[in-house]
Amino acid sequence: MQKYLISLGFSLLIVGSALAKPLVIAHRGASGYLPEHTLEAVTLAFALGADFIEQDLVLTKDLVPVVLHDIHLDTVTNVAELYPNRKRDDGRYYALDFTLAELKTLRVHERRELNGQQVFASRFQGNADFKIATFAEELELIAQLNRQFKRNVGYYPEIKSPKWHRDQGVDISAIVLNILRDYQLDDAEKAIFVQCFDFAETKRLRSELGAKVKLIQLIGENDWLESGTDYNQLQTPAGLSELAEYVQGIGPWLPQIFDITTQQATGLVANAHQRGLAVHPYTFRLDALPEGITSEQMLRIVFEQLIIDGLFTDFTDTVVDYLGDKQTQKNPE
Repeated sequence: MQKYLISLGFSLLIVGSALAKPLVIAHRGASGYLPEHTLEAVTLAFALGADFIEQDLVLTKDLVPVVLHDIHLDTVTNVAELYPNRKRDDGRYYALDFTLAELKTLRVHERRELNGQQVFASRFQGNADFKIATFAEELELIAQLNRQFKRNVGYYPEIKSPKWHRDQGVDISAIVLNILRDYQLDDAEKAIFVQCFDFAETKRLRSELGAKVKLIQLIGENDWLESGTDYNQLQTPAGLSELAEYVQGIGPWLPQIFDITTQQATGLVANAHQRGLAVHPYTFRLDALPEGITSEQMLRIVFEQLIIDGLFTDFTDTVVDYLGDKQTQKNPE
């Protein structure tokens, strides 16, 4: 009965949201313009009109959730310069091996490959003194910006690698959920979604840890080895029906909802909507568009053909402007 009520409540929420403008979700902040997940990138995403801003969360040695896309540090910071002897046997540097005070000494830079080459060559190329932010710092920054500008920009945290954290002896999900409760954010009515790639952990959040917050199940590809979840199964009608017992929506990879070759929908969006699930795919990037498709065409496909409910993007302003133009066309003065 409890699962049914949760599912029914989420379904009603989705029906209502289908009539509203889709959500613009700032992927790692305004990461198309500034180093990802920094407070500066968050502030810019807010200024550019994001509806929600994402926070990927990992733990420090002293169990503080910090905002980093990976459990590793070497691709986005100068950790190898400052702490050359702190890498593990695999040659990687892990946030969990450093205290918050130590992490605050690092400089965050634009994402690079392990060979030092910048992943997106045209993005931020400077060496300004950007810092790693804590989850609490981002919560407070967005809350204060909302207060001063009379907005309600929401939070979109992701619990990263929960099984890996537990294998290291720490429970990241319980720690994050406690912070949400401290900030009165474990509430389905608040402007917040919590996402995770690990379906076992998503179910644990709802059933074992008693999370009330809206949950989103991220969907990857099995060969990414993101978790032990069978993502192919989750995309089936039976898988989506099981998801609807626990979550409000899904976060699929864009190629999972649209076949670039045939330019046809895969059916995942429609099947999810039939089960009351919102669909927030990832990631729209101006500098990583499918070959032969313009940004305008891509946005038209996802918003007008597929009718998604929200979109993760590195380029907040591009999506905000597109949706604003469409709204103006529907309601000209």
